[in-house]
This record gives sequence, structure tokens and C-alpha cells, in this order.
Amino acid sequence: MALLEVVGLCAGYGDVPVLRGIDLSIPAGSITALIGANGAGKTTLLRTISGIIPAEAGTVHYDGRDIVGMPPQDIVRAGLVQVPEGRRLFPDMTVLENLLVGSSSPVARPKRDENLAAVLELFPKVRERRAQLAGTLSGGEQQMVAIARALMASPRLLLLDETSLGLAPIVVDEIFVAVRRLAAQGLTILVVEQNTALALEVADHGYVLEQGRFAIQGAASSLAADPRVKQAYLGI
Repeated sequence: MALLEVVGLCAGYGDVPVLRGIDLSIPAGSITALIGANGAGKTTLLRTISGIIPAEAGTVHYDGRDIVGMPPQDIVRAGLVQVPEGRRLFPDMTVLENLLVGSSSPVARPKRDENLAAVLELFPKVRERRAQLAGTLSGGEQQMVAIARALMASPRLLLLDETSLGLAPIVVDEIFVAVRRLAAQGLTILVVEQNTALALEVADHGYVLEQGRFAIQGAASSLAADPRVKQAYLGI
């Protein structure tokens, strides 16, 4: 059963169209990878699903409900939470304070202690740095905090935008071990990732976005073996 079903989605910025009729289905409990070149519309798609950018046409059904036009904060309360590119932490607040911001909604607040214990166990480095100002952390540590903050909101669907960007390979591996663990626990995840090999390695299903449309889609293992994907995105 699809937790997220997108049909005919169009969106853009002013008179500049970016998404040109997107159809996307994400089964509950799966990891779905969204890959494509810079400027293909990947982040725009996430922002439209999250309600940050208004849809010009089409539907976004989350858990059976069309959420197009719903305020972003209500989408988060419904359990659809995005980790934005660039992390967007509050640098002058401690790690713990940043985490608690994630549990500020009426839905997540009752689970605050439970979720906090879970994210600190998932990311030991976040536990170690919880009293430190977020702005003093390394890029990898900040990314862990950003994901942990999103998890504090009790998501059912987690959107990850360019998780590995600018991070050392050893840190990326550590983060994606956590991503796999979250999926094994039943969390549904949509990953936007420029590291195509990594994205297709962790995902069950994948979509290739080109100029606002899906050019290829299928099982992640099939995409990894597709000559078009190999040539354009894997450098093979």
C-alpha cells in the first residue's frame, strides 16, 4: 500500500515551470531514491510535497488524504517531515535545544522523552554533543542532528534532501547505516541524493528525474544496472 501517492504534480517559481506532471508512489516501509542532475527539480519536488511550494496542478495523497494546499506545519503534524538540504539548524542553540524544537507540535510533544532516547541511541555522537552549540559541530555531526531533530517530530514519512552533500565518506556511511536501521524499524523514507551509487544501494525503488519529469523508474537494483543510469549518473 502506498503511503504517498503523487499524481500529475506541477509546480515552479513564478512563471518558471519546474515540475511537469510528476507521478510518484512510495510504499509504506520502503526506501525510495530520487536521483537526477542539478536543476532537475529534486528539491522542488520535496518542497512541493511538504507544502513549502504551492502545487500548480495535481494531487499529493499522504496516508489517503490530499495534502495539496495544507499548511506545512499541519503536514509535519500529520507525520510527513523533511530534513532540508543544508541542515538549517539554530547555530546559537545547543544540540539538545535543537532537538526539542523538533518535538514542539502537539502530536510529538507527548512522545518527547521516548523519541529523545531513541535518537540519542541512534546517533551516539549527538548524545556526546548534546550540550554543545550546534554551530560549533562538524558538518557530519550537524547532519546527524538535523535528522535527529526530524525524528523528534514522530514522522511516518521522512524526506532526506542531499544527506551526503559535502561530508566525508566515513561519516556518510555512518549516517546511512542509521537510515537503513530506521527503515528496518518501519519508517518510510524518500532520499534525494547526488551520490547515485549510494542512493540505489540503500533504496528499494528509484526514480530518475530529468527536466521536471521522470525519465526512468524501477527497482533500485534494476536502475543500478541500467546502461543509461550507469553512463549518466555512475560514470560507467
